[in-house]
Amino acid sequence: MEFKADALVLRAADWGEYDKIVTLFTAERGKLSAALKGVKRAGAKLKFAAQPFCFAEFVFVEKSGRNTVISASLHDGFYPLREDIACYYAAVVLCEACDKLLFEGIESPTLFLAAVRTLEALSSCAEGAGGERRLEDGKSGSSYVLLQFLLTALKEAGYPVSAGDCPHCGEQLSGRMRFDMESGAFGCAACGGGVPASESTYLAVRAALGQGGEATADGVKRALRLLSAYFSCKTSELPSLEEYLRL
Repeated sequence: MEFKADALVLRAADWGEYDKIVTLFTAERGKLSAALKGVKRAGAKLKFAAQPFCFAEFVFVEKSGRNTVISASLHDGFYPLREDIACYYAAVVLCEACDKLLFEGIESPTLFLAAVRTLEALSSCAEGAGGERRLEDGKSGSSYVLLQFLLTALKEAGYPVSAGDCPHCGEQLSGRMRFDMESGAFGCAACGGGVPASESTYLAVRAALGQGGEATADGVKRALRLLSAYFSCKTSELPSLEEYLRL
């Protein structure tokens, strides 16, 4: 059976002497794996389709439960990402997060759209002032873009982060507070539970969720460290995020 799907390359692995197996995030079918035959040969026409972040319309042949790519038409390769190390690593985190949160054959159109738009934003960042630049409010550069995406991804996977009032006593949060790794909610220090969290972390998350708050550069980095721990608690570790935070 032959079928088409718009897809984003999450990762690729060598298979045999000349082939690769790609893991794709498709708009129509969720995550799937497919063989790309002969793409390691010099001058292979589909070599681009095995590159990281490739966004293309793929044509597949399915036989005995296995998919093979027979053609692809490129939408965007997000090539500017390769010119900025921070933006590149942020895109790697995006792909790893999608790979770990998605299941084969289960659609996630909201996350797919968020992933493509985030790669576009990171590419624009790389072309502009660069992924390391930060405004005073912390909303420029790759960190804030990545924070917004990870919050969306966790929500779509069923692990939303809540940054409202304390869920226990209803008090407005400020100063010292806690973050509950089970519920994904910030709470006040007086009610206890969870791990310590700074006010700057809380405000950065609120800003990224579109709930107001000032996102400083330090707060955004702290928020990413918190999400790294939360991600590990809910699914598995994100090694690429730890590498990104060390840049």
